[in-house]
Amino acid sequence: MQKFLSTTLGRLRLIAFIEGISFLILLFIAMPLKYFFEQPQAVRTVGSIHGGLFVVYVILVFLTKRAIQWDWAKTRLLLLVSFIPFGNFYADWKWLAREDQG
Repeated sequence: MQKFLSTTLGRLRLIAFIEGISFLILLFIAMPLKYFFEQPQAVRTVGSIHGGLFVVYVILVFLTKRAIQWDWAKTRLLLLVSFIPFGNFYADWKWLAREDQG
């Protein structure tokens, strides 16, 4: 855990994972509860948590861009994949973990 908290990239990877989990919970648990079981509170609660995590994720993407001097293409790509289910996990596997090792 210390590894993730010691660098900006590590914090981004940690928040990307948590934000990705919250997105999946929102899509695959809270939304069905709202529309199939008439429990809209699940979407309000999980949606608020996910929204806050998403804001932190976006801020960390820009902080990491500045710290590591990413180009705009990579920054836009990391922002874009966060809108796709499982996108954060793919981005971590494909780009962030490799960059964190090197």
